Amino acid sequence: MQGGTFGAAVDANDNAWLTSYGSKSITVFDKNGQPLSPPDGITLKGQLGLMQGIIVTPSGDVWAVGISKNQLVYFPKGDPTKGQLICEGLDKEPCRSLRGPFHLGIDQQDRIWVTSAAGDSVVRFPAADPSKAETFKTGYSGSGLAIDSKGNVWVTNRLGNSAQGKAAFEKFVEIMRKTYDDAYLVRTMFAQHGGAEGGSVSLLRPDGSEYPGSPFTGGSLPGPWAVAVDGDDNVWVSQFAGASGQIAHLCGVRTETCSPGMKTGDQISPPAGYVGGGLQMQVDIDIDPAGNVWVGNNWEDIDSCFPDAKEALSTRCGGQGVVIFYGMAKPVRAPQIGPAQPLR
Repeated sequence: MQGGTFGAAVDANDNAWLTSYGSKSITVFDKNGQPLSPPDGITLKGQLGLMQGIIVTPSGDVWAVGISKNQLVYFPKGDPTKGQLICEGLDKEPCRSLRGPFHLGIDQQDRIWVTSAAGDSVVRFPAADPSKAETFKTGYSGSGLAIDSKGNVWVTNRLGNSAQGKAAFEKFVEIMRKTYDDAYLVRTMFAQHGGAEGGSVSLLRPDGSEYPGSPFTGGSLPGPWAVAVDGDDNVWVSQFAGASGQIAHLCGVRTETCSPGMKTGDQISPPAGYVGGGLQMQVDIDIDPAGNVWVGNNWEDIDSCFPDAKEALSTRCGGQGVVIFYGMAKPVRAPQIGPAQPLR
């Protein structure tokens, strides 16, 4: 395992599936921490590129995406020895509709939804037939994705939906066509501020149409990365922006669980989000059966992360640990297989 992991999932047998960005592989551990994959991880004979999102479906299948080679990977019934490369590049659907796939989720109709880091849309296809891909507009540089109990799809758009975001997105795509260099995207997101010209969150109905009021923006959404749905169908969003760090808490589709007068997409959290606890530039965010909100710090100091960094500061690149907000969310069942389910 190299490069942490944004992609993490737990199957019905309590095995943990972790994608690796740095080593271009997928690793599987049992609940005791014993590896079920080879020493170098699952690479499909060296075919995998830089890996990102991974999920387990209610039927036991495992799906993963690779961002650098535009890949979709499938493990029938979660068998680590039966991995298949469904598609790569732009050779066929659904990869032909993807642009740097980042994360994915499965809805109540057994359809898989995928975000694109170098795109402005999400792709949906039936798990039984990935070739039947459909595309739905969202925002610039999609990353996180979560599905609520009603089948609505929440998507984080790292560069938002503004003209400023579009210009930054087009420059990012131009750079990525020449070389896989994410420095521009990282620095752009770090400098963003919440509001109309910051990041955004899109909400799609199960039929792919946009929910009223979407995309949502606000002071707590400078650079949204991942999104998690809690047991009240309200959403929590991590941010890869700014040195101080913050997370957003938005009212979901079941507005009766929010404060009176709130509507879907309104901020439950303070205007600038929840802060403190050592938050830095985050990636993943999750909720557990006790209602704790777990947030992973990914980067601490941008200038320490690139080749021209001073050697004395080189250890300040990686984020410092995990921040936990105790009992703030409505509890959900674990492991999360399919859409989030409230803990009964």
